[in-house]
Amino acid sequence: MNDEQQIRYQAHHDALTGLPNRALLQDRLELAIATAQRERRSLAVLFIGLDRFKSVNENLGHVSGDLLLQKAAGRLDACTRQADTLARFGGDTFVILLPEVAGGEEVAAVADKIIDQVGRPFHLADREVFVGASIGIALYPADAESADAMLLHADMALTGAKEAGRRRYQFFTVGMQRSIRAKAELEQELRRALERQELILEYQPVADVLTRRPVAYEALVRWCHPRHGMVSPARFIPLAEETGLIEPLGRWVLETACRQLRVWQGMGCSDLCVAVNVSARQLELGLCAADVESILVASGVRPASLILEITEGLMLDGRAESCGRLQALRDLGVRLAVDDFGTGYSSLGYLKRFPVDELKIDRSFVQGLPDSSDDVSLVEAIIGIARSLNLALVAEGVENQRQLAFLRDRGCGLVQGYFLGRPASGEAVSAWLACPSESASPRQESAAHA
Repeated sequence: MNDEQQIRYQAHHDALTGLPNRALLQDRLELAIATAQRERRSLAVLFIGLDRFKSVNENLGHVSGDLLLQKAAGRLDACTRQADTLARFGGDTFVILLPEVAGGEEVAAVADKIIDQVGRPFHLADREVFVGASIGIALYPADAESADAMLLHADMALTGAKEAGRRRYQFFTVGMQRSIRAKAELEQELRRALERQELILEYQPVADVLTRRPVAYEALVRWCHPRHGMVSPARFIPLAEETGLIEPLGRWVLETACRQLRVWQGMGCSDLCVAVNVSARQLELGLCAADVESILVASGVRPASLILEITEGLMLDGRAESCGRLQALRDLGVRLAVDDFGTGYSSLGYLKRFPVDELKIDRSFVQGLPDSSDDVSLVEAIIGIARSLNLALVAEGVENQRQLAFLRDRGCGLVQGYFLGRPASGEAVSAWLACPSESASPRQESAAHA
């Protein structure tokens, strides 16, 4: 290869993987569309994103990240035909152009093959790494008639696949355009919400099953949108995690909850604790013991008064970096609780590996008590596990006296739910704590206005 050929090659190929780059892909896609239009046939574009690549890059280093990209490129290439084009679009995103397809079923078969191949373990030096592939698919001429539109729509479909749970594929639909626009608007509004103090915390009591007195309050973030009213956390928390806004949002929640707890402790409730939810994404973005310690010091709260609730899914994942950060938090003196316990459908061996202090029985197992024999068996088994491991136990979603009586009689020490108290503002909780025997509890006030 002479110098001119070398320059031309480098201009059209990715230096790391040797695959066609975005410019060459664009050329081939435009040519394929012209051919498909002339011959009245269909083609497909697959946008492929590597799940968890960012985590590998951040925690194992860029050398391992580059090696993973090279190995992934090899597996993707094995899924293509000679006439197809596999290109690296940028970062952890690859694109496959299928210049002639019979229909959606053929494309789906290719996508299934890719998900299977990329989902197998990668061996990087002395480590075994698991990632996955999410895929967005656009078809010509059904979804678009230009190269730019095909790439845009396949990218939108990739976003849909990731939002649906990753490690899957989705075909483009017209509704995705509306969804993407709405999501972009919501992201901008969430950024402004942090600046404009539109976010608030409400606190739900965790009570002693015998006395019904609060021993802790779980902090729950709420968004009071100036036009849309209360925005559900189910809408904005996943968006915050995806965009990285969960980092400043999570820090604000921790700071605000700890300051509020210090107020309550200053009122004489020295043993009261506050619980804050921490997501896997926060740990991926670098939440560490030093951050939590600085917040505790600034607010004057003891580490043992803070409970960090983590999902069972995070425990089951068992990533080394997450394990290390959780251990450091535990060493700081912070208490760790496993939220939604029982929904992981996997081995309980992680309870031996992680120094957790508390289990929270998922509300889905409490709903049917005491009439559902399945729920009775599951809850009794979880109570037995907690007792044998000397862990505190909280039952979530307690909504009536019969559920409370069942849990009390079985020895579940702590309960949480609307029957004990609805989420209330910090001020409302303060008023009740100041005169618990003279004023209505936040639960009673909320019920009266419901």
